Amino acid sequence: MNINPLTRSLSVSPQILPDELPALKAAGFRTVICNRPDGEGPDQPNFSEIAVAARALGMEASYLPVESGKVSDHDAQAFAELLERVARPVLAYCRSGTRSATLWALSQADRLPLPDILQCARAAGYDLGGVVRRIASGGRTPADSVDASHDIVIVGAGAAGIAVASSLLTRKADLDIAIVDPADVHYYQPGWTLVGGGIFKPEDTARTLGSILPRGVRWMKSAVAAFEPDKHTVLLDGCRIVKYRKLIVCPGLKLDWHGVEGLVETLGRNGVTSNYRYDLAPYTWQCVQQLRGGRALFTQPPMPIKCAGAPQKAMYLSCDHWLRSGVLKDIEVAFHNAGAVLFGVADYVPALMDYVKRYNIALNFGSTLAAIDGDAKRATFTRTLADGAKETTVQDFDMIHVCPPQKAPDFVRASPLADAAGWIEVDHGTLQHVRHEDVFALGDASCTPNAKTAAAARKQAPVVAENVIASLAGRPLSARYDGYGSCPLTVERGKIVLAEFTYGGKLAPSFPDWFIDGTRPSALAWYLKERILPPLYWEGMLKGREWLARPEMSS
Repeated sequence: MNINPLTRSLSVSPQILPDELPALKAAGFRTVICNRPDGEGPDQPNFSEIAVAARALGMEASYLPVESGKVSDHDAQAFAELLERVARPVLAYCRSGTRSATLWALSQADRLPLPDILQCARAAGYDLGGVVRRIASGGRTPADSVDASHDIVIVGAGAAGIAVASSLLTRKADLDIAIVDPADVHYYQPGWTLVGGGIFKPEDTARTLGSILPRGVRWMKSAVAAFEPDKHTVLLDGCRIVKYRKLIVCPGLKLDWHGVEGLVETLGRNGVTSNYRYDLAPYTWQCVQQLRGGRALFTQPPMPIKCAGAPQKAMYLSCDHWLRSGVLKDIEVAFHNAGAVLFGVADYVPALMDYVKRYNIALNFGSTLAAIDGDAKRATFTRTLADGAKETTVQDFDMIHVCPPQKAPDFVRASPLADAAGWIEVDHGTLQHVRHEDVFALGDASCTPNAKTAAAARKQAPVVAENVIASLAGRPLSARYDGYGSCPLTVERGKIVLAEFTYGGKLAPSFPDWFIDGTRPSALAWYLKERILPPLYWEGMLKGREWLARPEMSS
C-alpha cells in the first residue's frame, strides 16, 4: 500500500484491495472513502467488496465516485461535507490518489492559502499544478490555455496503444508522440483464461507500464475527461489541455459490472467469479478445483464484448479439469448465452459442439444474466420470447463464471467522436474518423464490426500507423484493415480450436491446413497459445515487429 498523508486526519492512496483493510485498521484509519467509480479498470475491486471488508472490521466506508477529469465544485463541496461527518482519520482513494487529492485541494480553496495547499499535496507526492487555475478561479479553466502540444497524441496504453506507438516509430523515428493513460500496470489480458485454468500465474500477465513504453514516447499519466476535436485538443484529469496534430484513440472498453443486479456485492465469493478481472481469474481456478459436484453456470452477455470466445474458454477448461478429475459426471454444466448461436463463425461450430457433447453442457441461447443473489446462490436469467414478452427463470448454482456486459468508456460515449451506440465512429477500412479527419481509432472502443481481440489490435496498429503518417504528409490513406480477428478456443488442456476470420466471417488462417487446421482441435495451436503468443505479444507486437501483420495496401 502507498499511503500519502495530506493532513493529520486525511490521507490518500491509489486503489486499495479488500485484504488490505486489516492493515489500514491497524494503522489507525477509521473510515475509507472511495472516489473511483466502479468498473474503471480490469484489476479494480468494486466498492461493495471494500465496504463489506471495512464494516466487518468496524470501519466506516463511503462511496463518493468522481469521473476522471470531471471533479466539479459540487464534488469538492460534497467531499468537504463528508469529511465533517465521518470518523477520522480517513483514507480516501481512487485509481492513483490524484482525484482524492484534487477533491481535497478544491475543498480547501476558501480555507487555506494556495501555496499551503500545493505544498501539502507535493509533500504527499501529488503535483496539482494542473488544477492551480481551478483552485484560484473557482473551477473555470481558460479554453485557449494549452498545457502541452504534440504531433501525435495516443489515448490508451493497452495493447492497441503501445502497438500503434511502436509501429509509428518503426516507420518514422523522430515523431513527437505522447501517450495518455493513468494506469501503472499493463496486462496481457489474453493470458487470464489460462490463469483461470490453472496454467498461468497472474503475475505472468502483468508488467509495469513504464517498462514497456516505446523509447522516446512521452507518457502523460492521466485520465481523459473530454475530447474537443474541432479544437484539436484533449482535456485531461486536472483540467489540463493537450493539443495534437493527429489523435489516436484506443482506450479499450468498460466492463459494466453493475449491469447485473447483485453482481458487485458477491464477486470473488460464493462461487461467483470471472476471468475478465485480473484479481478474480485465480479465484476461478480455486472454484474449479474445489467443485466436486453440483451445478456450474457460465454466462455470455449481448455483444459486443472483448474476446467473444472467452466465456466458452473458461467453460471448456473447467469441464476438462472435472473430466480428468473424475467428477464431471456429478456436475451439471450450463451455458447461458444472450446470443442465438454458439459461435459467430459457423465453420468452427462443429468442433465446438463435439466438446459440448463430450462435457454434456446444456446450451441456453437468448438467455441473459439479469441478477445474482450470491448468498442464496441463485442466478436470474431473462429471455425475450417471439411475441416480445420477457420470460424469467431462476437457477441455483454452486459456481458461476460471469462475463459482464460491456460498453465504450463513459468519456468516449459522451464525446463528439461517438456514434449512436457510443463507439468511436471510424471508417472500417482506414480506421480514420468519419467526421474528424485528424482522428483515428483502433482496438475495442472503435465501431468496427470485428472481434474485439488483441489479435485484431495487432493487425489494426500497422494500418493506423501507415495512415497517420500518410495524413501528416498530406498523402491519400492507402492502408486497409480487413477485419481480421482471432480467437484461440481452449477446448481442453492441450488443444485449441484456432478461429481466425475477417469481416463477414470469412476464414483467414495464418497457417496451412497440414500444419494447423483451425476448424479442428489442435495441440500445435495450444503450443502457440501457451508458449509462442505471450513472447510474440511482449517482444513483437508491443515493439513494432509486425510479423504476419503487415497492412494491406490499396493501389
